[in-house]
Amino acid sequence: MSRLQRLFRIFWVFCRYRLDIFLPLAELPPVLKIIFILAPWHLFPQPKLDRGDRLRIALEELGPVFVKFGQILSTRRDLLPDDMADSLKNLQDKVPPFPSDSAREIIERALGAPVTELFAEFSADPMASASVAQVHAATLKNGQKVVVKVLRPGIEKTIRQDLSLMYLMAGMLEKYWVEGKRLHPLEVVADYDSTIHDELDLQREAANASQLRRNFDNSPLIYIPFIDWDFTRKQVLVMERIHGVPIADVATLNAAGVNMKVLAEKGVEIFFTQVFRDSFFHADMHPGNIFVDISNPADPQYIAIDFGIVGTLSPDDQSYLARNLLAFFRRDYRQVAQLHIQSGWVPPETRVNEFEAAIRTVCEPIFERPLKEISFGHFLLRLFQTARRFNMEVQPQLVLLQKTLLNVEGLGRQLYPDLDLWSTAQPYLEQWMRKRIGPSGFLKTLQTHFPAWLEQSPEMPQLIHDALLQLRGAGPTEQQNRDTLALLREQQLRSERRWRRGCIAALLAATAVAASHPPSQQWLSGLPVWSWILFIATGALVLRGSR
Repeated sequence: MSRLQRLFRIFWVFCRYRLDIFLPLAELPPVLKIIFILAPWHLFPQPKLDRGDRLRIALEELGPVFVKFGQILSTRRDLLPDDMADSLKNLQDKVPPFPSDSAREIIERALGAPVTELFAEFSADPMASASVAQVHAATLKNGQKVVVKVLRPGIEKTIRQDLSLMYLMAGMLEKYWVEGKRLHPLEVVADYDSTIHDELDLQREAANASQLRRNFDNSPLIYIPFIDWDFTRKQVLVMERIHGVPIADVATLNAAGVNMKVLAEKGVEIFFTQVFRDSFFHADMHPGNIFVDISNPADPQYIAIDFGIVGTLSPDDQSYLARNLLAFFRRDYRQVAQLHIQSGWVPPETRVNEFEAAIRTVCEPIFERPLKEISFGHFLLRLFQTARRFNMEVQPQLVLLQKTLLNVEGLGRQLYPDLDLWSTAQPYLEQWMRKRIGPSGFLKTLQTHFPAWLEQSPEMPQLIHDALLQLRGAGPTEQQNRDTLALLREQQLRSERRWRRGCIAALLAATAVAASHPPSQQWLSGLPVWSWILFIATGALVLRGSR
């Protein structure tokens, strides 16, 4: 019943604000065109508002899930007319506030004391109001200027209803639409479910802010405000009050003499640093959450707020993503095709040559052009169309990353339209890959995995024995036994190879350390140079043979 009520609410808002103006009636089949012409929304008068304001107010009335959608659209001026983008920009921090008395009640219930005892000053009028929470200015008893973020009352119920409806629609798409299984709509909704519920826990947001602050401690790129944990609960967050120019206020930034090229390039560097160095990235980087410190216009610094949505990537996804992007930058479309097949993003039976040609057709026109002439949104659309041809599956773990990258492109387009996103990102990715596969990356991998190799190797005989007992009890066929034994032998050989690689790598590392400290290793320092070269080359050959 709640789903039907919510669906009726969506339809009512659609009719009330006559959003049918966005329907492409001229492109519809005749039958659908007749149905839409006779639809009940024609009984409603046309509002005395322009189309952008109609859409913005409708999204506000429908709640946080739809407001989030509008926030993403507001950064895509290449996809929307200027009047609509200007109107949707107000969704970033100008959502109608809820009563201050409700905010006080939530704060006092969460912190267990009256507001007058908690703060030296507390502003009843909110500084900003967003889809999930609103923010009030305050001063602590020690004089520290802070902001107090308070969840909207009843927000959990509204989001639960919207998510229930989204699950229903996703299930229908997956069941009845021919492309449904490939696009994994249920997994995408489940991923968004987890994300939006994380955003409803302000303690989790505070923890995200603390992690990002540590990651960028004393960084000239971006500043993260500190969290006051004594006044932070699930429904209330108290954070340092920051001062900066909103990133969307380009006129003020230009008037202050801010180097917009440096600012745009820093934005790209921040994104790739979070994704590849930290595997922990701010995934809600719409303009309402980003400010600029203009105290040094030649070297401006970003300031971020609102850390309710963050994303992470597994090491495998990081590696495949970086290698794919570098292959794109180098126009090595064959490697892109092979990486997609190796990662399982397209079926293993995909013909590499055909996939390579399709990717080349999409990518070749976009290179060596400034950002103002490239629409990454249109580029993704072309890739999506190519993916449909080769049955490429949507990767739910990359949805947040794609959304964040779109936001970064939108910001870059507003700040410095001549920014070349590709040439800015390529040196960073190349440096990251060198660190990952170079000597420092090798030693880090050895340090991480060598203890596990030591622990697993002695257990392998027992694991084989247990598996054989299970096989005998289950009564499989002779062929199944042979296949299983072959698999176990392969696992044993793999474990032995890991053991040998680990031992040899440890020996080589120890030798390198000894060579770099001859005073403490007199017997090693006496060896001639040619013997060192022979020893290291022999170790490398043994290591190669143990694979």
